[in-house]
Amino acid sequence: MAMDARVRGELQKLDPEERLEQRCDMEAMDKISGAREGYRPDKVIAYAFGDPKVDGTTLKTKGAVFRSKGEWYRLSYKCETSADRLEINAFKYTIGEPVPHDQWAAHYLYD
Repeated sequence: MAMDARVRGELQKLDPEERLEQRCDMEAMDKISGAREGYRPDKVIAYAFGDPKVDGTTLKTKGAVFRSKGEWYRLSYKCETSADRLEINAFKYTIGEPVPHDQWAAHYLYD
């Protein structure tokens, strides 16, 4: 995903771990959008069903979700970035099942 100068500048204001998570969430949205599976993600949350694991410039999460067309879907991904946490070096993801509406409130998901 090519970032414009404004987005890059905003990311650089974040602490390194938050920058890593935000950059990886942006990459997840970009990859899912381009997968031709009919999804149009507008939000990714890396920690909805469990805390991500961070190891330097790598973030792994099995508890992520993304919202597409008003519905939430489970997501897991592994994201590796450059040392400044702005460039994506590797990214793998798996889309899971839709999150039932009766679980949204417990995981702070919204319309």
